[in-house]
Amino acid sequence: MKFGIIRERKNPPDRRVVFSPQKLQEFQQQFPQAEIVIESSDIRVFNDDAYKNAGFKVTNDISDCDVLLGVKEVPIENLIPNKKYFFFSHTIKKQPYNRKLLKAMLEKNIELFDHETIIKENGARLIGFGRYAGLVGAYNGLRAIGLKDGSFTLPKVESLSDLDAVKAELDKITLPNIKILLSGTGKVAYGAKEILDHLKIKEISDALYLTAKFTEPTYCMVDVMEYSKRTDGKVGDKFEFYKDPSGYESNFMPYAKETDFFIAGHFYGDGAPYLFTRDDAKKEDFNIKFVADISCDVDGPVATTIRPSTIADPIYGYNPVTESEIDFKDDDAIVVMAVDNLPCELPKDASEGFGDMFLEHVIPSFYNNDKDGILARAKMTETGKLTNRYSYLQDFVEGKE
Repeated sequence: MKFGIIRERKNPPDRRVVFSPQKLQEFQQQFPQAEIVIESSDIRVFNDDAYKNAGFKVTNDISDCDVLLGVKEVPIENLIPNKKYFFFSHTIKKQPYNRKLLKAMLEKNIELFDHETIIKENGARLIGFGRYAGLVGAYNGLRAIGLKDGSFTLPKVESLSDLDAVKAELDKITLPNIKILLSGTGKVAYGAKEILDHLKIKEISDALYLTAKFTEPTYCMVDVMEYSKRTDGKVGDKFEFYKDPSGYESNFMPYAKETDFFIAGHFYGDGAPYLFTRDDAKKEDFNIKFVADISCDVDGPVATTIRPSTIADPIYGYNPVTESEIDFKDDDAIVVMAVDNLPCELPKDASEGFGDMFLEHVIPSFYNNDKDGILARAKMTETGKLTNRYSYLQDFVEGKE
């Protein structure tokens, strides 16, 4: 089996990679029968020499590889037929902008394994950059607070070398007395929590959060059963909600009345109630002044997210009265940070963390007859057709929806 680490070609450039040179050495030690080559790249966070010095061949021709490993979508013209590809294809939710990509992979007889489809039997994801999205998202939200009120200054994450440097910058600031709400309990939310805990912000229960005032910064972490409730007044059930959220409505407003800074680190499922609407944001007792929307569902459950922002220009203002974008320094603005590719700001740490997961959960499946079904569950296309698990995408491929 010959593996190739592919050059990222999507624009804007993404410096992340599936494996760092050091992690590839571990891969090679664990599976000495594997052959591994690196496609030359001048943007990757680890340069070509770092791979060469680690003992790997760097080349411009990876056409003889069996398995090609990347991060972002591969442009259609660069797809090599009859290969196994791993990357984030952004097609499993029928994203219209990648329909042609999925169609091309079928036509080129490519076996696609999307990083998002690498899951346990119970559906829990095994691979992702979620922790790093949470880390950078929370930091960026705090940076926005400093920029708005002028109380402190934080540099952009992309100008810092790694996570240790990020935390060193946080050590220099003093936060005002604010209440912070963090939604979610997955990798993204726990990444954000890592930043809040580093700042030694006191975590409190939702009961205290909703009823008490404090003289120091505090935060509360809430899950879907806190900010959603059943419409019939009965006690909700989280797993029932995940299967069918139709009998539920938002219970977010009690939190919105008490929150200064909201960090959206939750996963939002189809059909679930919005956390807050544009009408909610107009209410006099809606207290949120800052939003770091890491989940970044545009015109979705967090009404202030009217567009994604960018690493270059990460912050904008939302005027709840006019429901439109304004300067974030405007007195009427709710300050929004909604960058949709946050882990790109921390490419070294994010790549190292991703490689840890990939070596633990995916690579062994190539050498143990896929005994845990990891590859079987993840495979989206085979012999020019969608696999049974992903056959729901057929109408999408054909352009019927």
